[in-house]
Amino acid sequence: MGSKKVKSAWDELRMSEKECQAMTEYLSFLSKGKTERESWQIIEGWARKAGFVSLDEVKLFGSGQKVRLEVRDKAGILAIGGLRPLSEGFRLIVTHIDAPRLDLKQRPLYEEEGLAFFKTHYYGGIKKYQWTALPLALHGIVILRDGQRVEIVIGEEEEEPIFTICDLLPHLAKDQNNKKLREAISGEGLNLLLGHNPSTGESEEERVKSSILILLKETYGIEEDDFVSAELEVVPAGKARYAGLDRSFIAGYGQDDRICSFAAWKALEEIKEPEWTTIVVFADKEEIGSDSNTGMKARFLENFIAELITLQNGSYDGLMVRRAMARAKALSADVTGGYDPNYAEVMDKLNSAYLGRGLVISKYTGSGGKYETSDANPEFVAEVRRILDDAKITWQTAELGKVDQGGGGTIAQYMAVYGMEVLDCGVGILSMHSPWEISSVADLVMMMRGYHAFLGYRG
Repeated sequence: MGSKKVKSAWDELRMSEKECQAMTEYLSFLSKGKTERESWQIIEGWARKAGFVSLDEVKLFGSGQKVRLEVRDKAGILAIGGLRPLSEGFRLIVTHIDAPRLDLKQRPLYEEEGLAFFKTHYYGGIKKYQWTALPLALHGIVILRDGQRVEIVIGEEEEEPIFTICDLLPHLAKDQNNKKLREAISGEGLNLLLGHNPSTGESEEERVKSSILILLKETYGIEEDDFVSAELEVVPAGKARYAGLDRSFIAGYGQDDRICSFAAWKALEEIKEPEWTTIVVFADKEEIGSDSNTGMKARFLENFIAELITLQNGSYDGLMVRRAMARAKALSADVTGGYDPNYAEVMDKLNSAYLGRGLVISKYTGSGGKYETSDANPEFVAEVRRILDDAKITWQTAELGKVDQGGGGTIAQYMAVYGMEVLDCGVGILSMHSPWEISSVADLVMMMRGYHAFLGYRG
């Protein structure tokens, strides 16, 4: 027998009316949910409308019960009770809703030679030069000394100002051009330009900074000391859009990993009475190692399962929680690098993710000699294959580039620690981790269908 025939997802597509509507919803989701807080707020809003009840309000967890858990306003879990008891395991998809960006430093505001700037600290793996000479917006929250919460979004509407980080003009860039690409723009050089209109009636020192502080106070009630209790993120300004003459691509910020988050929600939304309890996690902090109390190294998933088992059985049973976690079957839903013919030298053509060829399963990720990976068991890979084939999902296999070119990890390793079966499953992305990532419409549809088949599988 020959090798698996390469298929185009477009040949099998035949999008339904619901799937066409989902594309519009996805563009809106990308455009409005540019931070993890905003993304979870949108997802939680959808969940509320669909009947998912806060865990605090649930008295009994059983078949068909819809439950949601909010984690610090920037991560969360959604679950639907299955016909089988939780102690027998559950079906799980874990995604993340954070994305590479620039964060304001704790003391960001300064003035130099009549120009005011915000200092930033980049978050996650970025190419720093991609963030210069680009329209940028500011999203986030500030918690004032008295506990008042101030939400900020500046730069998304046409009447609002945008921000930018200046680059060096080519006429004077001789030395810059001779540097390595990663060194041409320094992390400390990613300073956000704010203004240069000085305040009146002040001393000659830092009049522009003073003017900015006056604006912040008058508009938002923010004082300079309040930046220490702020979470302000610099992101690309503008809406996600279709790309290409045939509108077959989607271009937008944060598709790693909000494309998988969206697909997981759409799959869960269609689940009615699953055999196994179905759970989707929307995690934070994946781009910087999954640490903190909103990342997957925290215990909120384990605690959530403990709460559900207690609601289901009437009492807490720690052994039952461990058994449920170990018997779970999960997809680590994350994107991978798509094959780009312009950079073919870093890809293994036999083991690359191609746009338009559907869902991607990756038996392992990691780097070098498979370091920091969860290497899925072949028995589970075979099970997922059967599920996808039975549902007529177009899928492919891939790993992230040639062995010694680099690599990257996913959340899978933090799920596997409980003993559950885990497989990486997402789609290929072009220009990954850039301000404007590119995905395929056909791949997104196949991912929604594939996730639904996995969550709803009876067997």
